[in-house]
Amino acid sequence: MRKPTRRSSLVKKGSGGRTTAVLLAKQELVLGHGGGVDAFDRLPDDLVIAVLAGVAACAAGPADLAAAALTCRRFRELAAHPAVLSRASAAAVSLRAGRWSEAAHQFLRRCAAAGSLHACYFLGMVRFYCLGSRATGAALLARAASGGHAAALYALAVLQFNGSGGGKADKDPRAGVTLCARAAWLGHVPALRELGHCLQDGYGARRDAAAGRHLLLHAAARELVAISSARCRRGGRRAEDGDDAASRFMVEWWALSAAKKSAAATGEGDGGNDAAELRLCSQAPCGRRETRRHEFRRCSACGSASYCSRACQALDWKRAHRGQCGAAAARWLAAGDAY
Repeated sequence: MRKPTRRSSLVKKGSGGRTTAVLLAKQELVLGHGGGVDAFDRLPDDLVIAVLAGVAACAAGPADLAAAALTCRRFRELAAHPAVLSRASAAAVSLRAGRWSEAAHQFLRRCAAAGSLHACYFLGMVRFYCLGSRATGAALLARAASGGHAAALYALAVLQFNGSGGGKADKDPRAGVTLCARAAWLGHVPALRELGHCLQDGYGARRDAAAGRHLLLHAAARELVAISSARCRRGGRRAEDGDDAASRFMVEWWALSAAKKSAAATGEGDGGNDAAELRLCSQAPCGRRETRRHEFRRCSACGSASYCSRACQALDWKRAHRGQCGAAAARWLAAGDAY
């Protein structure tokens, strides 16, 4: 690499004194007054924090923010500033279950404490369903919902519909419909779908079949637009209907948990009935799990499928359960006749 020219070599005699002064000023800006100071070290902290906040807001994954923080010691310190963590995008806090650790948990806690609504929602879902911390998980979801986070509003609606974390007496369909309406107004497709089914069935609100069908058509249209845009972004790969980072985390979490339990139970007999009693939502991309026995609604025909919401039941019927329900119902009836 070419070495910078010394200051003495830039000094010229004659009428070029002004040009020489400009060159000397540029050299001092790049090299510093001492001749060896990095120009980046001369930037004020506020400017670096603003740049890092922009990186956090546009991050495509947790690795982007981590790479920026590992640039140097100064970046590592400033990347932990609340002004940076509060701007973390949804992708920046979307961790995978296979990489869950105490450090990842602490990172999410710091982002949530800094005011990131995406971190509050993601950590709230993980704590409520995966870690079993119902109170803190619901509090984080409520904090994100109060800031206008549509997915958090819908998550709280599902909790109200099922009375999750409590008993059957804790179900509040009217509160669930209210939360669904707020999330639907923000354009959340699952909330639109759930609200449409609630209006069609008259659950938690006055029955209005025409308005319910209108909302379902609107949800289907928005879903098609989302799938088309996702195909353009991802090179033709189809987007999942439940393409939500928290749902993906929960699906992976329960799969890893089941694998660990089956490995531990090998040669030890039954490892317990808790996992068998508490069912997962049969809509595969959802990832929600019951917090008490018989919490989720069951398919009225076969009784083998469980769903956390009407929206998940309608989606799974179109995807898979339509072809499975008849055979499952026949087996169920045959088992009943045997008794």
